[in-house]
Amino acid sequence: MQEAKVILKKYYGYEQFREGQEVIIEEILKGNDCLGIMPTGAGKSICYQIPAILSDGVTIVISPLISLMKDQVDSLASLGVNVAFINSSLTYNQCMLVMDKAKRGEYKIIYIAPERIETEGFLNLLKNINITIIAVDEAHCISQWGHDFRPSYSRISNMIERMGKRPTIVAFTATATPIVEKDIVKLLKLNNPFTLITGFDRKNLSFNVSKPNDKMRYLLEYLQDKKDKSGIIYCITRKNVETVCQILNENGIACNKYHAGLTEKERNKNQEDFIYDKVPIIVATNAFGMGIDKPNIRFVVHYNMPKNIESYYQEAGRAGRDGDEAECMLLFSSSDIVTNKFLIERSDTKSGKSGDYEKLNDIINYCNTEKCLREYILNYFGEKIEIENCESCSNCNNEFKKKDITTEVQKVLSCVKRMGERFGSNFVIDVLKGGNTSKVRQFRFNNLSTYGVMKEYPRDSIKQIIAYLIAEKYLNLQGNEYPILTLTKESYPVLKGEKKINVRMELEKEKTDVIQENFDNVLFEILRKIRKDIATQENVPPYIVFGDNTLKEMCVYYPNTLEKMLEITGVGKNKLEKYCPKFAEEIQKYITENNINVNNKDSYSGENRFHSYKKKILMWI
Repeated sequence: MQEAKVILKKYYGYEQFREGQEVIIEEILKGNDCLGIMPTGAGKSICYQIPAILSDGVTIVISPLISLMKDQVDSLASLGVNVAFINSSLTYNQCMLVMDKAKRGEYKIIYIAPERIETEGFLNLLKNINITIIAVDEAHCISQWGHDFRPSYSRISNMIERMGKRPTIVAFTATATPIVEKDIVKLLKLNNPFTLITGFDRKNLSFNVSKPNDKMRYLLEYLQDKKDKSGIIYCITRKNVETVCQILNENGIACNKYHAGLTEKERNKNQEDFIYDKVPIIVATNAFGMGIDKPNIRFVVHYNMPKNIESYYQEAGRAGRDGDEAECMLLFSSSDIVTNKFLIERSDTKSGKSGDYEKLNDIINYCNTEKCLREYILNYFGEKIEIENCESCSNCNNEFKKKDITTEVQKVLSCVKRMGERFGSNFVIDVLKGGNTSKVRQFRFNNLSTYGVMKEYPRDSIKQIIAYLIAEKYLNLQGNEYPILTLTKESYPVLKGEKKINVRMELEKEKTDVIQENFDNVLFEILRKIRKDIATQENVPPYIVFGDNTLKEMCVYYPNTLEKMLEITGVGKNKLEKYCPKFAEEIQKYITENNINVNNKDSYSGENRFHSYKKKILMWI
C-alpha cells in the first residue's frame, strides 16, 4: 500500500486516504471483486483510479453519462494520467483513433458509456487489450428497484463473459438500499465481493424541510445572501424550471436553466457556464446533475418534492463535495404529491407502479416527520440508528414550542374508523368539515357523530394533521393511485385517551451574523482570478486547477515557495510544476505589499507533512 500512498500524493496531492479508500484499494490490488457503497464526496473514483494507475493493464470504467466521463477525463488528464473516453460525443474517426491507441497500450483508463458494450467493434477491442479491472460507476443503475434503472447495465455481465479472461470487477454507488445492494452483486455476478459500506451520512450537509405558503417569495428571500454562491435549484417540471429561472433573473439573481426541452447546444452551454463559474446558479429538472463533479456547490434547493428519497439524497448530495458546509433545502407542498402521482401514472416503470408509490410515500413521510431528518434518511438506507439532536437539520436545529393536538387527532382517527377505514384523506376531510356533497349523502356519512366536528379548521390544517399521523405511523396509507386511510395499533391508545399527542411548532429564530472563516478573503479573490484565467486558457472548469479548499489553505498559510506549496492539500507533482509557480509568485507579492509576517503562521501538522521539497521530488522519480 506504500505505492498507493505515493500515487495519492504524486497525482492528487493528498497525504492521507479518506475513510474506506485504503482498504478497498488494497482489495482491488489483490484482484478481489469489490462493492463500495460510499456517500457522494467520499472519493469513490480514487478507489479504482489508483489501482488502475498501478496495474499493468487497462482499466475500463463504465459510466452512465457523457458529462461525467468528460469531467473525470479532464481531471485525470490534468494530473498527468493517460486517459480517454469512448461515447456518442466522438465521431467515428475519433473513436477509431482512441481504439488504435488503446491497442498500442497508450491508456491506463478508458471510460465508456454502458450502451457501448453492445457493439461488436467494442467487444473486439476488449479481446485485443489487456484489461485488468472493470469498474462500474453508479452501479445502482443495474437494479430495477434503483431510482435510475438503465437497461444497458443489465448486459454488463454478458459482456464480461464474452471477454474470455475475466478481470477484477468493482462496483460503486452512493445510494443503495439493501435490496439494490443485493441486485448489484447478483446481476453483475460479483465473485464473493469484498463489500464496503462507509455509511450514508454526509456530516457537512444540513437538511431542511420547509412548507411555505408562497414558495417563490420564500426562495427569493432564501437566496438573498446566496446569489453569488454556487447552487442548484431542482424543479419537478420543465414549466417550473422556466418560471423559476425567469423570476429569479428578473429579481437580480443570475441563473441559467437546464431541462430536456432545450436543445443539446443550449443544455451544454448552460451546464458549462455553471461548471466554469460563469453563472452561479442553475435551475433544472432531474435531467441535470449525474456526473457533475463540481466541488464548491454551497446549496441545493428542491423547489418541489422529488419522487423518492434515493433521488432526493443523490441530488442533494451534489452540495458540499469539497467537504465544506452546505445546505440542502426541500420546499414541500401538497400539490407536489399530486404532480408526482401523475408522473408515476404516465411512467413506463420497470419495477411496477406499486414500488414507485411506496417510495413516494416514504419521501412524503420524510417531509412530515418530526424526527431528525438525518436519522430518517440513514434509517431508510439501512443504518438503524437514533439521533437525539444532529444540530444540522431543520427538525433538530430550530426552536419549537409544544402544542397539544390530542383532541384534533382523536376526531380524525374516530372519523376514519367510523367511515369503515375504506376512504382516502380528501373524503375524510369532507366529512370532518361537514361537506354537503352527493358522495357524503350517498354513504349517509352526514349522520356520523364525527360529521362536521372540525368545521372551523382550515382544510390545509387537517391535511397537515393527517400527514403527521401517517408519518408517525398512527395512520396507515394503503393502496397506490387511490390510497385509503386505516388505523394502526398505535392509534388505539390515543383514541382511548391513554396517550397524548404533542406536536412541535417552529418558533422564529433571531438571525445571527455568520462567523467569518479563518482565511484571507482578499487574497482568496486574487487567487480565484488567477485560477479562472488558467482554467480559461486550458478550457477546463476552475476546480480542475485547484478546489476552493486548496485556495483557502493557501490564504491561511501563505505558501510563497514551491517547497511550502507541497504542504498544501491538493497540490501534487503535476500541479506543483504546472500551476504553483504563478500562485507562489502572487502570494509573495501580496505578502510584500501588505507587510505580512509569514513566520508567525502556524505550520502544518501530521505525519509526513515536513518532507523537504527535494525528498518529495526524489520520491516521485
